[in-house]
Amino acid sequence: MTEEKKRVGAGFGIILKKEGKILLGMRHPDPDKADSAFRSSGEWCLPGGKLEWGESFEEGAIRETKEETGITIQDPKVISVHNCKNEHAHFMTVGLVTEKWHGEAKVMEPDEIVEWQWFDLKKLPSPRYFPSFEVIENYLQNKFYIKRT
Repeated sequence: MTEEKKRVGAGFGIILKKEGKILLGMRHPDPDKADSAFRSSGEWCLPGGKLEWGESFEEGAIRETKEETGITIQDPKVISVHNCKNEHAHFMTVGLVTEKWHGEAKVMEPDEIVEWQWFDLKKLPSPRYFPSFEVIENYLQNKFYIKRT
């Protein structure tokens, strides 16, 4: 039996801003339901997902935010890029931000995200989904890329 060839994936996290707060979702506590290649569960994360064939980062961000939260975003801006990896997966993660959106956050995919909440950027919750919090760290430091060792 041969080992399946491992590949790097492409995904993104979207910061939705509202009055100094950002929207975070709690990933399902069961890693098989949390739909994470990183096998992360029970952690706070940004709206986001995997890039689909033929999509721009902005198109993917708009699609995933709508699918996950019911919120329609406009004019997301690319703010960061990350090389996210652990023993389970390796993804290039693109961070985006927008303050232009409408709708209220609803749990649209309860098998993946169990709740959405707004958090003050200075009082972010734990446990944390590391790809999302790398996007947030870059945003707070106003850096496009932070090299990890």
